[in-house]
Amino acid sequence: MSTSNNLCGLNPADFQKEVHGKKTDLFILKNSNGYEVAVTNYGGAIVAIMVPDKDGKVANVIQGHDTIDGVINSPEPYLSTLIGRFGNRICKGKFQLNGKEYSLAINNGPNALHGGPTGLHAQVWDAYKTGDQNLTLNIVLPYGHEGFSGEVKIAVEYTWTDDNELILEYLATTNKKTIINLTHHAFFSLQGIANPTPGIEDQLLEMNCDFYIPIDETSIPTGEIRKVEGTPFDFRKAKPVGQDIDADDEQTRNGAGYDHCFVCNKREVGELSLACRLTEPKSGRVLETYTTEPGVQVYTDNWATGYPIQHGATAPRRSSICFECQHFPDSPNRPYFPSTVLNPGEKYTQKTIYKFDTL
Repeated sequence: MSTSNNLCGLNPADFQKEVHGKKTDLFILKNSNGYEVAVTNYGGAIVAIMVPDKDGKVANVIQGHDTIDGVINSPEPYLSTLIGRFGNRICKGKFQLNGKEYSLAINNGPNALHGGPTGLHAQVWDAYKTGDQNLTLNIVLPYGHEGFSGEVKIAVEYTWTDDNELILEYLATTNKKTIINLTHHAFFSLQGIANPTPGIEDQLLEMNCDFYIPIDETSIPTGEIRKVEGTPFDFRKAKPVGQDIDADDEQTRNGAGYDHCFVCNKREVGELSLACRLTEPKSGRVLETYTTEPGVQVYTDNWATGYPIQHGATAPRRSSICFECQHFPDSPNRPYFPSTVLNPGEKYTQKTIYKFDTL
């Protein structure tokens, strides 16, 4: 496939390399409307989502890179990649399981983040394109990888529907009791990537979340589950992302903006329900996020530095927003949070849908 017959302008040859003895490539999913999602099997990184605005103009609404070396050496190592075996933070990299203490790499201040330096974001997955609109990625993480117990087999299926829905379905099993918390760290820029990519402050966010999880100054949950009412975290009615992002509030200071897990309103555990809706007024693009997970980490790209991304575009601070559907941070150290333990014989499953539309 050349760049001439795809919307995203990405060349699969630029993503073909041997890394850790395995071959990387680019896989372009195309729906009946001709719109595209481009994924590489290095880290499961999504490098393009080509969708129209209200006038039919198509743009790439996700941040990524246009070569495999760009993905591997990204200034943002989690840029639009799969995350695990444990997404988000674990306090001081320590937790107990079956009476044994486990110690993980410390890679985010004093804490462990996103499964460690060689987590799923930095792995070459086995890829199987099962149709124009489907891609399955598989990987086995060995016992002891990044300090975790249990060999874990993981499959993630990407489906790009004719309704412009990107569906991510996760399945994992283990041969020994372990913890697991998978997610995707997509960096969405609904106005379209550019040089510089526009800020997200004027985008309207509505969240189906009555509670959120406060954090300390190292971004670890305090243990409280707090009502959003009366705080900068109240998005129960749509408001601009930037309205309260720099409020004089301990929590926005601790997160340098929004970098918090919101508790999804659910009628029952595991229900596939709407977590949030993001509207970009200028382009008219709308993103709805649905998930079976109990939480969604909202991250407003508070640490970007203007580094280069695809096709000469750049990523300034707060030029994207992430909706990482997951279990709560530091769950192994908080028994009253929903459990992230996976036992042999059990199946870890979850589903997230990113649905793109226009006003």
